[in-house]
Amino acid sequence: MTKEVSEHGSYGAKDYHDPPPAPLIDAEELTKWSFYRALIAEFIATLLFLYITVLTVIGYKSQSEADACGGVGILGIAWAFGGMIFILVYCTAGISGGHINPAVTFGLFLARKVSLVRAVMYMVAQCLGAICGVGLVKAFQSSHYKRFGGGANGLSDGYSVGVGLAAEIIGTFVLVYTVFSATDPKRNARDSHVPVLAPLPIGFAVFMVHLATIPITGTGINPARSLGAAVILNEDKAWHDHWIFWVGPFIGAAIAAFYHQFILRAGAAKALGSFRSGSHV
Repeated sequence: MTKEVSEHGSYGAKDYHDPPPAPLIDAEELTKWSFYRALIAEFIATLLFLYITVLTVIGYKSQSEADACGGVGILGIAWAFGGMIFILVYCTAGISGGHINPAVTFGLFLARKVSLVRAVMYMVAQCLGAICGVGLVKAFQSSHYKRFGGGANGLSDGYSVGVGLAAEIIGTFVLVYTVFSATDPKRNARDSHVPVLAPLPIGFAVFMVHLATIPITGTGINPARSLGAAVILNEDKAWHDHWIFWVGPFIGAAIAAFYHQFILRAGAAKALGSFRSGSHV
């Protein structure tokens, strides 16, 4: 009975229809104001994200220098990142989808949720927003900015490149898998409250991943976040092993997209079944 209710949407639930995949190239998007409005939303959201979070990191380091027990600590930093994602996804989800992260955009592109044009332009807007956000931090905290590392990601002492890369892959997998699960249209059709609650698990996933990986890489899981801090700081240590914070998140996002679409949602089995049905016609 429970399965019947969930599969067929009984008791007043909305009928479920799997949305069609986004076209690979959709030039028509470039003629719509809603597309540019979404780019602006991604730019501003990523700017605000980097401004608040990097400022929190620098503030913590400056306070803890005078008092080892001072500042918000790693827990507070993790809350800053997770809390800002929760806020910004909630604010922008209805406009741009609330990606705020090239890895999330890449995962959704692989799942055919967004077109190539939108994916590329989102990534550009996110990276520019991140650079501007960290630029504001440097402007307001010029005396502390370089002294405390500018919030740049880097591999911590005692960890190998392989460990850092694995941490970024797994951390991004957790995030992107949560994004797919929280925004699953089938779940939205069954449970009307899910779209409203979606930003909460996404933000909480960012919080949990930061708790686990701050000691290893400072936690990237967002190439725009890592790029923005590296560009504004512009020191060798910020660029050393910077590739980890692009390759790791993109691999993690790709694995999450494959797992959700082809394992949990049985995309491969559905495609094979459709092919077999067509061959018998």
